[in-house]
Amino acid sequence: FYSKEYLATDPNLYFMKTLLFTLEYPPWHGGIANYYGNLVKYWPKLSEIFVLDKKSGLINHWFFAFLKLWKTIKQKKINYILVGQILPLGTATYLISKIIKIKYAVFFHGMDFSFAIQKTKKRWLIKRILKNSDRIICCNSYVADLVKKFYPEIKNKVIVVNSGVEINYQLSITNYELLKTKYGFKNKIVLLSIGRLVKRKGVLEVIESLPEVFKKVPNLVYVIVGSGVEINNLQAKISELKLSDKVIIITNVDDQEKNNWLNLCDIFIMPARNINGDFEGFGIVYLEANMAGKPVIAGNSGGVKDAVIDNFNGLLVDSENLDQIANAIIKLAKDLSLRQKLGEQGRQRAIKDFNWQKQTNKIFSSL
Repeated sequence: FYSKEYLATDPNLYFMKTLLFTLEYPPWHGGIANYYGNLVKYWPKLSEIFVLDKKSGLINHWFFAFLKLWKTIKQKKINYILVGQILPLGTATYLISKIIKIKYAVFFHGMDFSFAIQKTKKRWLIKRILKNSDRIICCNSYVADLVKKFYPEIKNKVIVVNSGVEINYQLSITNYELLKTKYGFKNKIVLLSIGRLVKRKGVLEVIESLPEVFKKVPNLVYVIVGSGVEINNLQAKISELKLSDKVIIITNVDDQEKNNWLNLCDIFIMPARNINGDFEGFGIVYLEANMAGKPVIAGNSGGVKDAVIDNFNGLLVDSENLDQIANAIIKLAKDLSLRQKLGEQGRQRAIKDFNWQKQTNKIFSSL
């Protein structure tokens, strides 16, 4: 944390009362809620931060958000606002800033920006909100470039602060050995995907690549952990390719079981891609796999390149090229030393560059 002496050199930081204004916050699930939950958890203790979210009565409409924000600012004596969603919360914040001259920063994660600028009337409003902002905090370099291209005049306000990971990761050998016994995975190479089952995650493409993989790595099994709108399509493809004995889908797992699967697997894969502006903003699960010492295979799109460095902590592939996906799986499955090397390099990088305290301090020191 920042020392009292450091904060005292800037009274504005020391006495700043910050409000995180967001529609997504724990116990809500997902990458954005996780980002904001950890931001508050690791916020410097000598500076105050409050949260205004749905649990506080926040409603997803700019006018009612305006009223709730105005009341909260007065009650808590807020002097800086972190805006979690530019629409509609940025609209409410912008209007209030014109009345009481309060400073604010806007966050972008990926799809929130690309979808917001699709309508002309919203583009005008977004430019006004960004022009009046103090900072624009992008959670990956890809969306930062999109923001700068959309409105070059505000490029000096833009900073990139990726998601972080918990560095007190505990490896539970007993739990994952029990899991391996339960599913009969002894002497198997376990390929794993975790996440919402939507098209852009690339799970269908992984399944389609497997017949070629099994020719070279017959002892490989593929475990898919998650649920979502694509689950029926995935199950149909598994049946069509007669892979039911090689591919399993597991739904409704808690965080502990998710960690157990990360510990058990040999390779993590999520070849995410961009589908009409719907792209992977960062992919915190890649770093979580690295924290378990596992190499990853990722789609070379969106903000993924911030999380995965090709041939350092994993392999980047064209997520629509089945041959590339198959070759990456085969390469890692047949080379234990490479898996260990990429996994360990990824673990050390995650600890050094992506711990949550460091990421939070980047945001705090930029305000």
